[in-house]
Amino acid sequence: MMRDRQLFFGLLLILTFVSLHKLCYCDDQTVSCESFDEPFGGSWIVSKNGDYEDEEGNKRITKTTLVEALKDEREDVIQAWYMDDNQEDQRLPHHKDPKEFLSLDKLAELGVLSWRLDADHYETDEELKKIRESGGYSYMDFCEVCPEKLQNYEEKVKSFFEEHLHTDEEIRYCVAGSGYFDVRDRNEAWIRVWVKKGGMIVFPAGIYHRFTVDSDNYIKAMRLFAGGPVWTPYNRPHDHLPARKEYVDNFVNKAFNASA
Repeated sequence: MMRDRQLFFGLLLILTFVSLHKLCYCDDQTVSCESFDEPFGGSWIVSKNGDYEDEEGNKRITKTTLVEALKDEREDVIQAWYMDDNQEDQRLPHHKDPKEFLSLDKLAELGVLSWRLDADHYETDEELKKIRESGGYSYMDFCEVCPEKLQNYEEKVKSFFEEHLHTDEEIRYCVAGSGYFDVRDRNEAWIRVWVKKGGMIVFPAGIYHRFTVDSDNYIKAMRLFAGGPVWTPYNRPHDHLPARKEYVDNFVNKAFNASA
C-alpha cells in the first residue's frame, strides 16, 4: 500500500513537471510564453522567423502586434539615451556609436518621472488633473522657446544649457514641438532625454541637468509648480545646498549601498 502511494505521488510529480516544462520550455528554436492579448488556455510559441502561433499552429499573430504589446507607450513622446562626448552643436542628438538607449523605468531610478498625456486636450485632461492634484501643482504657465518668441534667443539657449540644479522640482509638459533635457546618471555620465508633444517630465529637486532645443528650434511647454514659482538656477557646483544633499542621499548613495 505504501509503495503504491509512493508510486502515485511519483507519477504526479512527473506529470506536473512535464506540464510546467511545456509552458516554460525554450531552446534555440522557440520560446513559449503565456498569451498576452486574450484569454487562451495554451501558450504562444515565438519562432525565430518572426511568426507567432499557438501550440497547434493556429491563432497566429504578427510580430508587430507583439512588439506593440510590450512597448512602453511613453516612448512615443519621450526617449532617453547616453550621450557621446562630441562638443559640436548642442542641438544635435549626440548618440553614442552604437546607440545606447535607456528605458524610462531606469530613468525613474534617478528620480526622473514621466508620463504620456493628451496634449491636444490638456485643458480637460483628467490624467493631467490627477497629476496636478497629487503633486500639489497649483501654479501653471506656458513658455515658448523659439527665435520668434524669445528675445536674445541664441544667448538664452546657451544659458539654458549651463549645468544647474533647482531647489524645487522642475515640471515640464510639452504641448508642442520638442526639446532635449540632459541629466547626469550616478556615475556622472550624461543622459539625453528627448521630450516631444505629449510628454510630461518631472525632475526632482537637487538633480543636475540642462536644457536645449533640438534642431527644430521650437518647443512650447507647460510649467507647473507647487505654490509660487521659483525659477532660480544654481549652476554647478552647488553641492552644499540641502536640496542637492537630499537628492544624493535618496537617489545616489542609496543605489550604491544597495549594490554593495
